[in-house]
Amino acid sequence: MEDKIVVHGPTAVHGTLRVSGAKNSVLKLMAAALLAEGETTIGNVPEIHDVVIMAELLRRLGCGVAYDRAERTVRIDVPARLHHQADYDLVRAMRASISVLGPLVARCRTAEVALPGGDAIGARGLDMHRAGLEAMGAVLQIEHGYLVASVPEALRGTAFRLDYPSVGATENLMMAATLAEGTTVVDNAAREPEIVDIGRMLQGMGARIEGLGTSTVTVHGVAALHPVEHRTVPDRIVAGTWAFAAAVTGGTVEILGAEPDHLTVVLDKLRAAGCRVDTGDGRLVVTGPERPRAVNVSTLPYPGFPTDLQPFVVALNAVAEGSGMVTENVFEARWGFTAELERLGAGVRLDGHHALVTGVPLLSGAPVEAKDIRAGAALVIAGMAAEGETEVHGVGHVDRGYEHFVEQLAAAGAAVERRIAGGA
Repeated sequence: MEDKIVVHGPTAVHGTLRVSGAKNSVLKLMAAALLAEGETTIGNVPEIHDVVIMAELLRRLGCGVAYDRAERTVRIDVPARLHHQADYDLVRAMRASISVLGPLVARCRTAEVALPGGDAIGARGLDMHRAGLEAMGAVLQIEHGYLVASVPEALRGTAFRLDYPSVGATENLMMAATLAEGTTVVDNAAREPEIVDIGRMLQGMGARIEGLGTSTVTVHGVAALHPVEHRTVPDRIVAGTWAFAAAVTGGTVEILGAEPDHLTVVLDKLRAAGCRVDTGDGRLVVTGPERPRAVNVSTLPYPGFPTDLQPFVVALNAVAEGSGMVTENVFEARWGFTAELERLGAGVRLDGHHALVTGVPLLSGAPVEAKDIRAGAALVIAGMAAEGETEVHGVGHVDRGYEHFVEQLAAAGAAVERRIAGGA
């Protein structure tokens, strides 16, 4: 048995919600610390389960890791000699673990990283990670479920074009290139704020990187890096989640700690849905309409609409006036949660990577199952726009990406509670 989230609907959010450091950045920042011997300190760290997993992975690689939840910091003491095997039990639990590959290859000239698991939202192959590292002189092969990399000599700079602006591949190649001989140019690189955040931390460690936030990232290799103190960028996906909570339920939320410039396309879609959106320095206020208007959305790499917020658009369209087409261009299997949304009475028609969602005035509470982080959060928000009781199971996924998710919503007036396994 496991915990479940219970929503008594319909219920709305009216209050203040906070944004923590970005999950999609902090885990990679922790991996980047492996590039420099000594103690690196990362601030604005979210209190989420994935940080615990990454901390344990780094400990098994030989690091000392102190995770201070109260101070929101992680201190990573990196030894002169690292272990080089990232174990299966941890990597399968969190795909971001693959981000240790680049740093290990750069520091140790060898790495064994289990093939990753994570959310069931579609195939996310490692072909580009592998091809990029091979272009830098590494030899890679799969042995007994591990991706095994070795570098006969030093990594060397290269020019490499990604077939797709993969976030993970951009991160791994950028980190590996910091200690390579010569200059590496990654073309068609990912441009996400989290990439920029990692790049800025690497610059603080002494790396020479140009083009952050553009599609061409140039890294001039250096002999060694040094430890650093770095503050994690705010989590734009959490900020977007809170904004959609207001939009779907007709509430008003003040979102503290957000970076509105990272959500330009998202906020435009919320305005199109009838929301009032006010922005300021680190402040974002979203007021949902009595009933939103359906919107059409296509997910794309940054600066396009983020795939991680796609489930929330589907939830919004499920209670909106009219019909909206949602097109998923990033993760082909992200539609799994729509079957659970249909249990709440949503009208969803799937056709390949398109979903036509026709709104109803009010959903109907029912038991549902979360299959991934964002689907779990979106089902809770959909339950807030449903009549009666909605039980969301599989909430361990939500814990991986959100800090005090239920507590924050409840403090903002939503009738949401967490029931401990074995309880009533």
